[in-house]
Amino acid sequence: MVNNSEKKNQVNRIFDSIAHRYDLLNRLLSAGVDIYWRKKALRMSNINSDAILLDVACGTGDFAIEAKKLGVTRITGADLSLNMLKFFNKKSDWSKGNMVKTVAENLPFSDSTFSHITVAFGVRNFYNILEGFENFNRVLKDDGIAIVLEFQLPENKLIRKLYLFYFNKLLPAIGSFVSKDKEAYSYLPESVEKFDSEINLVDLFKKAGFCKVQTKRLTFGIAQVTIAAK
Repeated sequence: MVNNSEKKNQVNRIFDSIAHRYDLLNRLLSAGVDIYWRKKALRMSNINSDAILLDVACGTGDFAIEAKKLGVTRITGADLSLNMLKFFNKKSDWSKGNMVKTVAENLPFSDSTFSHITVAFGVRNFYNILEGFENFNRVLKDDGIAIVLEFQLPENKLIRKLYLFYFNKLLPAIGSFVSKDKEAYSYLPESVEKFDSEINLVDLFKKAGFCKVQTKRLTFGIAQVTIAAK
């Protein structure tokens, strides 16, 4: 068990360390399926060119870049890792000046600023998820939408067994070899298993004041999209 400050420092250290290999490993370790997951999540939200988007735990910007392709022009990225934000800026010609180094639990924005918030594979790294979602509710406009894409453990027993073998054995070995950071790719399966067993996003969104929450599992239950409306 770690306290909030330790969790924040651990996450910052890990993602600063692997930023230079983050996109490569995402494509390699998911066989490119993570691209489909992001597109699917955005389509489910009906996001369009009228949106004012905040991408939380934006990393190197994959979710925001997909939203940009759908016509969204007003995009702000927020992430704890400065190195991840630097790589986001290298990948786009529009992100400079639209990045904030911060955490979900302390968003430095006025109330009712955004129409949409996206988070891809970042909620597990919040040090206080409820507090983060309460911040989401605060900075979203009325009828605003939060879209969370996160790993889950498959419900099917056979698929779950195969997935856990890959996740606990192969993924850490490949990830640590490519990134040269053993901690990062042992943290990933540990955090997913803990998240799956202990966290109920629907309940947390409702506690944070969201009125309607829906979920959809993707690719044999490996990932889940959660959409919450203010």
